[in-house]
Amino acid sequence: MILTYCYRIKPTPEQADKIDHWLELLRRHWNYALGQRLNYLRQTRSQVDRCSLVSESIGEIPESVNYYTQQAALKETKILFPEYKEIYSEVQQINLQRLDKAWKKWRVPDKKGKRGGRPRFKKAGQLRSFEFSRVNHPKATIKFDGKNLITTKLGIIPVIVHRPIPEGFELRTASIVKKADGYYVCLTAKDEVVPEPLPLDKIKSAVGIDVGLKEFLTTSEGETVPIQQTYRKAQNHLARQQKRLKNKQQGSKNYQKQQNKIALIHQKIQRQRKDFQYKIANWLTRCYDLIAVEDLNIKGLARTRLAKSVLDAAWGQFITILEAVAVKCGSLVVKVNPHGTSQDCSGCGTKVPKTLSVRTHECPKCGLVMDRDENAAINILNRALEELQVVGLIISACGGLDDSQPVKQETSKNWVQLSLF
Repeated sequence: MILTYCYRIKPTPEQADKIDHWLELLRRHWNYALGQRLNYLRQTRSQVDRCSLVSESIGEIPESVNYYTQQAALKETKILFPEYKEIYSEVQQINLQRLDKAWKKWRVPDKKGKRGGRPRFKKAGQLRSFEFSRVNHPKATIKFDGKNLITTKLGIIPVIVHRPIPEGFELRTASIVKKADGYYVCLTAKDEVVPEPLPLDKIKSAVGIDVGLKEFLTTSEGETVPIQQTYRKAQNHLARQQKRLKNKQQGSKNYQKQQNKIALIHQKIQRQRKDFQYKIANWLTRCYDLIAVEDLNIKGLARTRLAKSVLDAAWGQFITILEAVAVKCGSLVVKVNPHGTSQDCSGCGTKVPKTLSVRTHECPKCGLVMDRDENAAINILNRALEELQVVGLIISACGGLDDSQPVKQETSKNWVQLSLF
């Protein structure tokens, strides 16, 4: 199991200036390396026996540009620009590895044939982190003694350890990140022991959840969680601050201060949303052994007229958090096809068409009347149980689940806080 713990660090003003200087140098190196790759692509985009209708380079065909050639050029970079000698070689190499990863995502399609966006040149202040590949290794350039980060070039930096790293985990990597409210270190720890999911014959409680915009989620047992709308509550304040930024001279100190105020607002929105979702995920995994959710197409929903509300709800982030928390607790999360879950009757299976404005499900065949979202949550749970049976994971009726409504599991008093941030 791999966990990442994010701690706040307290560098001195001199250390903070050095971190900012490193970030700026790494940003320039990123832009230069990206420019090399784009220039090589432009000059070799057409074959040697034909000409491009867009543009054609004049001169010899340049040598191939990849991660290894750019890494080999680091020695020459340090000769031409001695200030790069201050930065550890592994930090510069990882910076090039990040670029290479982004480049391959753009150039090489994945298994589904999709590709990522083109890597972008970074403006001043946009590169906000650098990484060390080893921590507490005999040859590592950074060490963590439980209270301080120890480096030879940055010195000793105090760390606010608000949550200890569990025993048995070995530190692997460290990243220093600059955020709107200060500097942080993200420590990645690994343990060879992976918690196994609860055996299916021991599952005693299951639930289906239907996410929405009226309520954040509705369970198959009729419980609801109100939606937060974190961004919508802060958008008026955010708009006023952005208007003030527009009236300031770009590049001035007041402009930078106002930019930081806006960044702090966005950071607060993000933290409020993530804290809310971690609490809901912990509650669900403590109460239920099996959780069924919809496999939603978030990108498609974000192109509709409800885009702002959909992105504010952040269902995709919530499902990712729920899966991560469930793995640590040994619970099981099953994704099902969302097609027709709101239209089908959970009692008899009859399709009952209804628009989004109709919030009550009324079946003309079996006479079932219930909340629309609760009906969808029951359908989601039933589909999850059917999928488990289709692949051969049949749940035993003795001590396990059957086709009836699952029994709610009592919450244990001894539970582990899984939110890492």
